[in-house]
Amino acid sequence: MAPYHIRKYRESDRQWVVGLLSRGMAEHVPATFQQLLKLPRTLILLLGGPLTLLLVSGSWLLVLVFSLSLFPALWFLARKPWNMFVDMTLHTDMSDITKSYLSERGSCFWVAESREKVVGMVGALPVDDPTLMEKRLQLFHLFVDTEHRRQGIAKALVRTVLQFARDQGYSEVVLDTSTIQLSAMALYESMGFQRTGQFFFCIWARLVAVPSVHFIYHLPSAQAGGL
Repeated sequence: MAPYHIRKYRESDRQWVVGLLSRGMAEHVPATFQQLLKLPRTLILLLGGPLTLLLVSGSWLLVLVFSLSLFPALWFLARKPWNMFVDMTLHTDMSDITKSYLSERGSCFWVAESREKVVGMVGALPVDDPTLMEKRLQLFHLFVDTEHRRQGIAKALVRTVLQFARDQGYSEVVLDTSTIQLSAMALYESMGFQRTGQFFFCIWARLVAVPSVHFIYHLPSAQAGGL
């Protein structure tokens, strides 16, 4: 197991973190595709579509072309929400990470570095909601390179965010992750996060039936001791 350390983001890390984001989202496409194939509406399309086309046209060639074109179309659909997320992220908070995360005291962005390579990352921004009774921090973009998983890096990055939240006087830490990310959900729950609801972050996520789950972590008070 290679040693690693966690530090604040530097501009020289940008290529690494964009790569982590892109590869991390691409990992979810196969699982999304498999789930898409199991949906009742997809099964009806896969089974009923060719039969209906055969009855209407009487052409086996047309049925074959239709059937072969369905799978690339479904693969495209499975990729769409993740590609959209990457594009949206690179045009919003990650378009300028230093400005978004490191220009204010109550936010931060960290990377995990191993052998002069960035192998993990996580960000944290305050939740801007005047109706909230508690000061709340949101965790964003927890990713660890596939070759460096199962080394405790993800847990260490989450703990870094939790410690930062407490040091900055936050009462709660929240995050969103998708139901496809089973290992991420297991990690958060093992660390004390609680599910509070779910939603679809875009219409494409709804089409492939991949909701996002909202988690919350209630930070102990200063009197309750350390994390």
